[in-house]
Amino acid sequence: MCGFNKDDWTTLAKMAEASGADALELNLSCPHGMGERGMGLACGQNPDLVLQISQWVRAAIKIPFFAKLTPNVTEVKEIAKAAHQGGATGVTAINTVSGLMGLRGDATAWPSVGKEQRTTYGGVSGNAVRPIALRAVSSIARTLPGYPIMATGGIDSADSCVQFLQCGAGVVQICSSIQNQDFTVIQDYITGLKAYLYLQSRPDLKNWDMQSPPRDPIPEIYRGKHLPKFGEYQEERNKIKIEANQKADLLANGSNNNQRSPPAANKIPNVLDQVGRAVSRIGEYNRLNNQEQVVALVNEELCVNCGKCYMTCNDSGYQAIKFDKNTHIPTITDDCTGCTLCVSVCPIIDCITMVPRTIPYIPQRGIPPTTEVSSSAH
Repeated sequence: MCGFNKDDWTTLAKMAEASGADALELNLSCPHGMGERGMGLACGQNPDLVLQISQWVRAAIKIPFFAKLTPNVTEVKEIAKAAHQGGATGVTAINTVSGLMGLRGDATAWPSVGKEQRTTYGGVSGNAVRPIALRAVSSIARTLPGYPIMATGGIDSADSCVQFLQCGAGVVQICSSIQNQDFTVIQDYITGLKAYLYLQSRPDLKNWDMQSPPRDPIPEIYRGKHLPKFGEYQEERNKIKIEANQKADLLANGSNNNQRSPPAANKIPNVLDQVGRAVSRIGEYNRLNNQEQVVALVNEELCVNCGKCYMTCNDSGYQAIKFDKNTHIPTITDDCTGCTLCVSVCPIIDCITMVPRTIPYIPQRGIPPTTEVSSSAH
């Protein structure tokens, strides 16, 4: 990391190459006081400076180098284009997001420095910045197809690793997750990635989402009875289950079903097959088909009757959920607009799913006025 000075960048790059480095990463994005000193994001926020610095380094060394980009710009893809034009082998996206971590009750900041307990803006990292990083990686991949991208920013699981690969990154970097635990998380992610790739080779598991199997539908014995899992309703559920078990032949399906061999797997894909898989689906709003509408559907068997979906829809949405005062079972009405607020607050995975709308949507534009407004009032 240097300021905008050709000799500094050339000297530092040559020294790093001479020391045996296989590749370099140019820090054009550090927000920790470097901008005020003319370094870090002070260089990386200006595409002309990024272009010039990349040209200097490219002329000075033969090994690959990546420009590490700041998210603290309007369009990170413009900075990536400058690095590409300047000869950078690839880019790293993203560095930390400038922020203020928080204040205590006495108006002093955390962290704070010195007797006066002053603070400054610093870089926010970890999974809080993942949506910003995914946006940056996918934007660069769409703008510069095939250009090498190293992704970083909130990668804390095999799942999030795959998301960055699908957005166009060929390599991922892990930091905050290791700081929160230790280096053993890397092996966890590798194991999870192997499992993900294997699942793709099994036709019978195509409906799984990563390592999570699809939820079972409502059992036939409870269908249409609207019985939550508490109080007298749970007692009724128990009676129904006992009666069903008494009538059922529990050995009808055979005793060795759990020992059946899985069906033959297709060829297991590799990591490179995942790179960029999602890019063609990501783009501008105008490419979305707003005629293909969806509505929410609640799985009563999974519902824990907490009422969060009802509250958010009632106070922040379209008042499209009815909440039974006795069973506490939510019911979606025809007023649902498919906004997914209920899905975002539901604590149970897959309890609420979005399904295609089958009837025309008629917008409700508020409560009609109780009195006519005369033309003279205008």
